Formats: sequence, structure tokens, C-alpha cells
Amino acid sequence: MNKTRNKNIECKFLGAAGTVTGSCYLITHPGGKFLVDCGLFQGSKSVRALNYPAFSFQPSEIDFVVLTHAHVDHSGLVPKLVKSGFQNKVYATEGTRDLLTYMLPDSGYIHETEVRRLNRRNLRRGIATVEPIYTKSDGERAIEFIHTQPYAKQFEAAPGVQVRFWNAGHILGSASVEVIVETDDGPVKLVFSGDIGPDEKAFHPIPESPTDIDYLFVESTYGDRERTDITLEERREVLKREILDGLNAGGNVLIPAFAVERTQELLYDIGLLLDDKDLPPVSVYLDSPLAIRATEVFESHAANLNDVSARGGLFRNPRFNFVNRAEDSMALDRITSGAIIIAASGMCDAGRIRYHLKSNLWRPQATVLFVGYQAPGSLGATLLNGNNSVRIHGREISVKARIRRIDNYSAHADQKELINWVTARLPIKRGIFITHGEDMARATMRDHLIAHGCKPKHLFIPKLDETFVLSLKGKVKHSLINPRIEQEDTMCRDWHNDYASFLVNLSETLRTRETDVERHKALSKLRNILDKIEAGP
Repeated sequence: MNKTRNKNIECKFLGAAGTVTGSCYLITHPGGKFLVDCGLFQGSKSVRALNYPAFSFQPSEIDFVVLTHAHVDHSGLVPKLVKSGFQNKVYATEGTRDLLTYMLPDSGYIHETEVRRLNRRNLRRGIATVEPIYTKSDGERAIEFIHTQPYAKQFEAAPGVQVRFWNAGHILGSASVEVIVETDDGPVKLVFSGDIGPDEKAFHPIPESPTDIDYLFVESTYGDRERTDITLEERREVLKREILDGLNAGGNVLIPAFAVERTQELLYDIGLLLDDKDLPPVSVYLDSPLAIRATEVFESHAANLNDVSARGGLFRNPRFNFVNRAEDSMALDRITSGAIIIAASGMCDAGRIRYHLKSNLWRPQATVLFVGYQAPGSLGATLLNGNNSVRIHGREISVKARIRRIDNYSAHADQKELINWVTARLPIKRGIFITHGEDMARATMRDHLIAHGCKPKHLFIPKLDETFVLSLKGKVKHSLINPRIEQEDTMCRDWHNDYASFLVNLSETLRTRETDVERHKALSKLRNILDKIEAGP
């Protein structure tokens, strides 16, 4: 353990600052260092590239890690941390540990699969091969370091550091984290919201957390928007209408869904709709081995789930088909209509959903129904933005399918719920850090917090890699040295997106020319422009 005695606490924002992924707080305090979350970056290729370099700290010097929940944007780099030399405890709730038992090895498998495909292309192009961030076996090994703690019980994570989990109402096992750190000036109470669930949420109670807080770190995913307040029954009615419209259009209904929580909510609601004959006896395919394992974890925790009807099986129905084998997944491409296919990933950036999109996007009768947040630069965001063509696995796919969205399955509190959650903790003595949100959402949430009585000097919108000194006295000091990426690149389309759009537009331009001569002329003009760019000013 690092025994250096410093007077104050420092927090470095290593992720989820201007983005909604990569959550990771590095806390340096009088007795050592620890992490709150160690998440994977998702979204554009430029943002995802942050997952590959070495950590900006020595993993062997980290005394412990505490995880707010199992989603990979909060936990997905723990295997890399262990692989890089971390040898201490990772604290989590039992639900989080049970989910990660499957999620971390699955994440490693995805990295291996994606890199294997990339390396085949690199070899053909004469480009150097790359290594996965971590492997399936690295994910399995990381589970050995997880130690569970119950909600509401304070425990000593390291000398001078007390930790307690509070229900966050986001997903199974999710928690807000209370941390009390001893300093020369006295104890400092930090509270990390994690992801806060909405008030109307299946399976989980309303979020909780302590008061009498020195520094609060609060998510802001939906800090700039409010959803229409509807009950769980009304939400189920919305789902029914979308599915019926999709089936009546004559094609399949594809639902890209996050494997944890979103999938289980969908299975539960679709099962009730089938039981009540609000839907025809349609075949439902859950095509995600991880989602299947996660569903089994939810079933093992069924006694602790709220708002569960006694009708029928919890996540089982005779019309449900759980697809594990890759060959059975590929066989689904032969089904051209009348099926509901739920597959990961929720943002369409990996997994089996991309293969189903390749087989269905070009069909006008098909429907793609989004039920979750889509990070800027992700394939899901591109589809919701209305692009006429997209590239999947290096191939151009025309988008003719119906693209639909339901917002009310979000596991995140909206603006009003976030403001209510924060103001219920007031007064915050020293500072409120608005994190885990795009910059517009964070700025809007800041304005609303001021309108609800928060002091402007107590509100901070940290940048990626920015460090703040969390003292009990004086002004809160902060610094930003050598950030890994420009802030604007964390929240918008990057050059990879522009390149893909350019290739799609080029193909469309050439296709619409009437003769080969005109196509040659268009390409010649493009070559001349490229030559001028290469020659420079």
C-alpha cells in the first residue's frame, strides 16, 4: 500500500466526463489510492481507442476498486486492470458480482472475436496485427478478485477508508457509493451516484443515498431531457403498439437490447402481452448467450425483485426461444417475417445484432426498435439519425427498414428525477460534480440545479483527465494536464464516422451516374482534390 501522507484528497476523472461511458474515478488520499468504477469506453472509434493504451496510473498501486454496478461502461476494464498488475479487492454487491461472472468473460470473448476479424483484414492489407484489450480467460480471472458487500452496511475497504452501498434503482445490484476518507483535517464524505434509476422502474425500489455530504458525484445521462411520465402498464401498451405495427408491416421486429436488465424487462413485458393475448402467438428469439446467462441470474434473484406479477413464468414463455449456438443464430437469417428478435449489443456496435441488421435493414417491411440510449458515433445513433446507408463489417447496407424508438425503457432517471435526487441531499457542503453525461446535458442540468438552490460555485463540470483537490477548506482547486483526447471528440461523430459516410456517399454518387464515362470523370475530380491535399498549401 502507498503510505504517503498527503493532506487532502484528489479525484482524477478518467472517464464519463463529456461521455456516458468509461466511468472511472481515481481517488488519491492520505493513505493511498483507489478507484470507483473501471469502465469500458463505448461509442465512436476515437472514444473506444481510449480502452487500449496503458492506464495513466500504476495498477499495482491501487489499494481497492469499488464498483457501482455491472454494466461494462462501469466495470468492463477490470480484467485489463488485473492483467496489468492489480492484485487487491474489487468490492461490489452480490447482484453485481453474479452478473459480472458472465459479463466480464463475455466482454473478453467479444474483444477476441473483434480483433480476430480485424487482424484478418490487417494481414490482407499488410498492416500490423493488434492484441485484444483482454481475453475471455482474463475476464474469468478478474471474477476471483470480486468481494461482495450488502447494501447499507459500512465496511472498511482500506485503512482510513469506510465504504457503504446504497440502492441506486438502476439495474440488479446497482448502488450509489458512500465513501468516508480520513484526512488530517478530518473525515471527508464522498458520494458517487453511479447510474440512478427512474422513479417508475420495474424490479427495483426508488433510489436511496445518504445526506450530510461534502462532495457529490452525480450522473447526468438525461440531464437535458424529461420523459413523459407513464406507468409500467402504460409502457407495456406502448411496446404492444410498436410490436403490432412492426408485425403488420410484414417483416421481423429487431430489438437491439442491452443484455442486462433491458432484455429481462422486455421478456417480462412481452410474456405478459402474450399471456393476455394482446399479441398474436409470435415467436420471440433471444439471440444473446450473455443475455440468457443474465436472465438466469435475474431468476436466481427473483425473490428480491419488485413489481413482478404472479402470472406466468417470470422470463419464460412457450413462445420464447433462447439461442445460444452461433449456427442457430445464423439460421435466424432465413426468417424474413413474423418474428421478434432480441439481440445484443444495445448500441449495435458489436455482437449478433449486427448480423441481423445486415439481413434485415434493407427490407422495407422490417422494423428496428430501439429501447435504450445510443452513444454518439455508435451504429445505433447513426440509424436513429436517419442515415440512408450504413457500413457493417466493411459492407455498405441500404437502410429501408422502419426505425423506431421507445424512451420509456430507460434505466436512467430523467432530468426532473435527477434534480429531485440531488436536491433531496442538499445542502452539499463543498461541491457537486456533474458527470456521466454529454456536455449539453451537463450544462443544462447545472442550470436547473442553480434554479433549485444550488450555489454556482459548488457546481463543477469536469473534463476528461481533469484533477480536483477535494479539501475541506478554501477554494476547490483543479488542473488539466495532457488530456488523452480533445473534449469535443468525446461527444460527437469522429473522423471514422465521417470516413464511413464519405464511402457511402461516394458509392451512391457513382451509382447514380448514367455512364461509365461520367463515373470516371467523378473519380478523376476526386483524385485531383486528393493530390492537392497531399501536396499541401
